[in-house]
Amino acid sequence: MKTTDRTLVRVLRDREAGLCLAAVVVSGFGTSALWLASGVWVKDLTGSTSLAALCLLAMWAPTLAGPLLGTVADRARRRPLLIGVNLLLAALLLTLFTVDSPGRLWLLYAVLFLYGAAGVVHDAAQSALVARAVDPALLGDFNGLRTTATEGMKLLAPLAGAGLYAAYGGACVALLDAVTFALAAGLYALLRAREDRPARTTGSWRRDTAEGARRLWSHPLLRSLVLAGGATMLCAGVNGALVYAVVDGLGHAPAYAGVLYAVQGAGSVVVGVASGAGLRRLGASRFAAYGIVLTAVAVALRAVPSDPVALGCSAAIGAGLPCVLIAAFTAVQQKTPGELVGRVAATANSLVFVPNTVGLAVGAALAEVADRRLLLVLAGLGLLASTAPLARRSARPLPDEPRRARGDARHRG
Repeated sequence: MKTTDRTLVRVLRDREAGLCLAAVVVSGFGTSALWLASGVWVKDLTGSTSLAALCLLAMWAPTLAGPLLGTVADRARRRPLLIGVNLLLAALLLTLFTVDSPGRLWLLYAVLFLYGAAGVVHDAAQSALVARAVDPALLGDFNGLRTTATEGMKLLAPLAGAGLYAAYGGACVALLDAVTFALAAGLYALLRAREDRPARTTGSWRRDTAEGARRLWSHPLLRSLVLAGGATMLCAGVNGALVYAVVDGLGHAPAYAGVLYAVQGAGSVVVGVASGAGLRRLGASRFAAYGIVLTAVAVALRAVPSDPVALGCSAAIGAGLPCVLIAAFTAVQQKTPGELVGRVAATANSLVFVPNTVGLAVGAALAEVADRRLLLVLAGLGLLASTAPLARRSARPLPDEPRRARGDARHRG
């Protein structure tokens, strides 16, 4: 508890970090509420499970264009861009009040697709703004607390969204999400960070996008963390697809998966608070590798048909899985020149999270033809193998970058 309090005070004492974190919490609550309610909405209107699943696909598909969309964040000042994106999403969500029949579902899918695309730009701009507005020494703590906040919202917001949907319908959930984006825009407007106008580029969008990818690939630490992160999320996707098979093996109803996810979320909340100290003590590579190993052991042990083991494994997965993600995105913010952070962060995001979708598909297909215990053990071994890119990295802690974010690049108003 003392460690938690110290970490919270360390970040929240910094005004800019506190405002950015509050914006993440507010908008994340609305997003988590909507992603569940949208699928239920489609299911109620059509009775089709496959059409309901398309909601999640529509939101995730723009991630494939992450490197290109991230370039947008480097061609504009990030704070005004974040304010504009949040207000745009708030207005866009209000159009869902007209979705009241299967014939209007095209609008819901279109909004969700634009929602996903705007989210990629938003995340890239936010990463870049945080890298400039927050003390570099606080970035590990900030990203850990962001994970804690995000996982906390996943525990609370879907329940709130489901309850709101059951009482008032999907349009009311969309309104809630719109309000959270409007509030987030207001929080970004309160930031005092002032940015110079980005230098006008003479290059093409393709060249600017490729520059971000080259920067990511040419930096040994960033490359190793992103490769490890992508491989980890691929295996994590396979594990995620097997959750209902695990529940069957325990002899429970499918709803028990919610208990496992809740315990996993609790594990992520805990590690998020401790990650800043972990990064400083262990270094990015070792911190990520330890988290992956913990996840690998927990995934393999899920093959044991025991409730206590299953619950313990869920908590361990929740604690281990975010480590490589926090390490990778903190390193991107610390090791990337300010004018490239948006596109490098978006490229890293795509390389890390797209494999998760592939893993989910592969796991779902294999679950029909192979024993879950074999697949879980293989997924655990795959996770251990994903530490290979990190094995060649030294375990030196991430050094603090020069305090450019609080000097030349950040001017108090």
